[in-house]
Formats: sequence, C-alpha cells, structure tokens
Amino acid sequence: MYKYDPSSSKAEEFINHQEILDTLEYAHQNSRNETLISEILAKAALRKGLTHREASVLLVCQLEEKNREIYALAEQIKKDFYGNRIVMFAPLYLSNYCINGCVYCPYHAKNKHIARKKLSQEDIRREVIALQDMGHKRLALETGEDPVNSPIEYVLESIDTIYSIRHKNGSIRRVNVNIAATTVDNYKRLKEAGIGTYILFQETYHKESYESLHPTGPKHDYAYHTEAMDRAQLGGIDDVGLGVLFGLELYRYEFAGLLMHAEHLETVFGVGPHTISVPRIRRADDIDPDAFDNGIDDDTFAKLVACIRIAVPYTGMIVSTRESQKCRERLLRLGVSQLSGGSRTSVGGYAEPEPYEENSSQFDVSDNRTLDQVVNWLMTLGYIPSFCTACYREGRTGDRFMSLCKSGQIQNCCHPNALMTLKEYLCDYASPDTRTIGETMILRELGSIPKENVREIVLRNLTEIEKGNRDFRF
Repeated sequence: MYKYDPSSSKAEEFINHQEILDTLEYAHQNSRNETLISEILAKAALRKGLTHREASVLLVCQLEEKNREIYALAEQIKKDFYGNRIVMFAPLYLSNYCINGCVYCPYHAKNKHIARKKLSQEDIRREVIALQDMGHKRLALETGEDPVNSPIEYVLESIDTIYSIRHKNGSIRRVNVNIAATTVDNYKRLKEAGIGTYILFQETYHKESYESLHPTGPKHDYAYHTEAMDRAQLGGIDDVGLGVLFGLELYRYEFAGLLMHAEHLETVFGVGPHTISVPRIRRADDIDPDAFDNGIDDDTFAKLVACIRIAVPYTGMIVSTRESQKCRERLLRLGVSQLSGGSRTSVGGYAEPEPYEENSSQFDVSDNRTLDQVVNWLMTLGYIPSFCTACYREGRTGDRFMSLCKSGQIQNCCHPNALMTLKEYLCDYASPDTRTIGETMILRELGSIPKENVREIVLRNLTEIEKGNRDFRF
C-alpha cells in the first residue's frame, strides 16, 4: 500500500489514490460547512495558494453566497497576478505518427484512415513563415510518439529550424514543447536547444483508468509518464506545464490530482508549474466524446478554472481553441492568462489549407477566428493581447520567475512588454480596425505604468517601433 508523500519521487506516492479518495470524501462532508469554507476563502485571499484538500472543498461548495465569493476572489487574483494581459500562442503539429494506443486520440496506432503526415524542415519553414505573417511570436510544438518518424533528433532539428527563420519583421521568439515523456538526457538536450516550457498532459491521474485508456505503447507506463516532470527538472527545464484532459475521469478526482502534482513540484524543486492547461475532450477522427461518461458542462468548467486560479495563483492558465468564443470569454475573467488564436490542429495547414480528404487533425476546433479577430475581440473586452517572450529570454524562468510573480514584481516587466509587443503587432499585422482599437488601448494603458522612468522608456521604444525597429523588452 502506497502512502501519500509529496516529497517522494514515486508517482503513486505524490499522486496517491487513497489520499485523493479521502480528499473527495472530506470535501463532500464539508460542502455546506460555512465556517470552514469562510476560513479557506480567508486563507486564499492572502494569495499564497491552497492545499488540494482546501481547494477541493471550494470546488464542491453548495452555498450560493460562498460560490459568488469564490468567483469574485478568482477574478481579483487573476487581476492581481496577471493584470489585463493575455499571452497569445499557436500550436504547430510536426507529425501525427504514433505508436501508442490512446483510446481518446485519433493519432492512436490502430486508426488506419487518418492521414499520417510528418513535416519536412522545408515544410516547417513554410508553416513558420505563415505563422509569422499572422503575427505569432510563441509556438507550442506538438508531435505523436514515434521513435522512427519523430525521434528526439527530429524535434531538436525542428526547433533549430524554427528559431532560425526571419521573415520581414517576423520571428518566433519562444518555442514551447509538448512531446512524450522522455529521459533526463533528452530533457537536457531540449533545454540546450532553447525551449521555453516543457508541457505534458497527464490525461488522467487515476492510475487504473490511465492504464485502461492507454492499453498499448510506451505511454501505458503510468509511473514513467507521471514522473516525467521530475526528470525534466533534473534535466534543467525549470518551466514545466501540467494539464489533464477533462472528460476522461471524474473531474473532482482530476482536480485533486492536478493540485497534488503542483504541490509535489513545489515541495521537491521549489517551483510549481509554469502553466496549467484545462482541455476538455473533443470530437475527432475515430473518436466520439460521447463514449466517455465524465464530460463536464460549462458551469462546472468555470468553477474548475476559478478554483485552480485560487489554489495556484501564480501559475499561467491556458485554454485553447477547443473551446468556443463564449466559453473562452467567461474563463478569461476567472483565471485564464494564455490563449491560442488562429490555430490549426492538423499537421500542416497554416501555409495552405488542408484538403478535407487528408484530415490529420487531433481534435475539432470550436473557435475558428483568425488571430486578428481574436486580438480585436480581446481588446474590445479590455484585455491587452501580449506577444511577449521576454522572461524566457532574460532568464526569468523557474524559481526566479515564480519569486517575481508571487511578489507581484513581475508586473513591472510584463505590462510594459505587453504594450510594446502589441505595438509591433499593430504595425506589422493588424487590420485597420484592430490597429485603431489597439492604438487607443496603448495610450490608455501607458497611464497605468506606475514608474515614470519606465513609462518614458516605453514611450521612446514605441516611437522606435513605429520607425521599424523591433524587439524591445524589460
């Protein structure tokens, strides 16, 4: 019998099944305990985070007045740590060859009618130029697990290709990587290649369900997969991104497991997850989400996001184009700080639309708007679309980033950088209407920079950007 130990290096000890069951029972018993819930909210208001047990009580809270307090606190914490900035990115799928048997993913090895593709380095060049022409500066690389078609050498070569491309005023300044669990040595190689965040979704923290959902292939090994972030940290990657695929298992179980994973990283490495992603299962080739019994509605999803924001106030939260415009707008208020825009979930498709008969998508996209439309929409809502990658390139990663974020000092960098990168976007890529809205926003937001010397520097840099100079940052 495994015992719960957040400092352990064993998956079944730091993500302990019995501890999760006990947590769910504790939360259920206290779902109407007004005194306890008030105490937890008072602790959360200190912006230091919550334990998985405390946060689980909030998640199942059945007192309407307290639920309103939960949402209000989540909104305020989001503003305190991230202001009104929303970081923009796009996924780039390199290959969908895969040797795993994941039953929820169309890339599974037994799917014989999905188009299998792998981008050549020249293909990647065309895709990146198309992404640069949209205005993107930050990519998330995606690939299936296949040691023949997409070995680590292919991923490393692709990263090098991406960073090398300069097109007009465009360049990709940060490459995050979402690839299968690998070795410490390979994580070292990814670090040396200059990646930003290493992202790996757990899919589900329920070991029995995990093994059933991954019946074949190397991903079947629950412990190896769950312990991947430890190996990444040992390989020198101090920005890691967690996530589960909501809908595979009961959401309350996943919520507790996700927070336990964050607690483990904080305990062992002194730094929690840089990001947490919250995807929900979506329809795709050979995949029917109705075959899974654990789907969550929009209201429950919003409560999840709010409680994650309260429990880990410092971490970035990501929602992709899996979700609709309406859903994404709601989640932005409650905790989400990063959005994809103009995304393609197929292998290729940015440079040229993929023919219908060659569908290679991993999932159906719900928000099909262009990047410019998303940028315009965000500004209309009062958010600053940020294309900033400064922290990664200035060495503000891992515990250095977290210490600045937890203290609130990171805003002294992020807000000015967001305005300068938005200015680049407006000059180089925006439609006339988007540029008009953006220029008005920048003028308004300059007044909220508290330090006069910083404001003066930003003003000078904005003038230089108008002249054609690029890449100013704090």
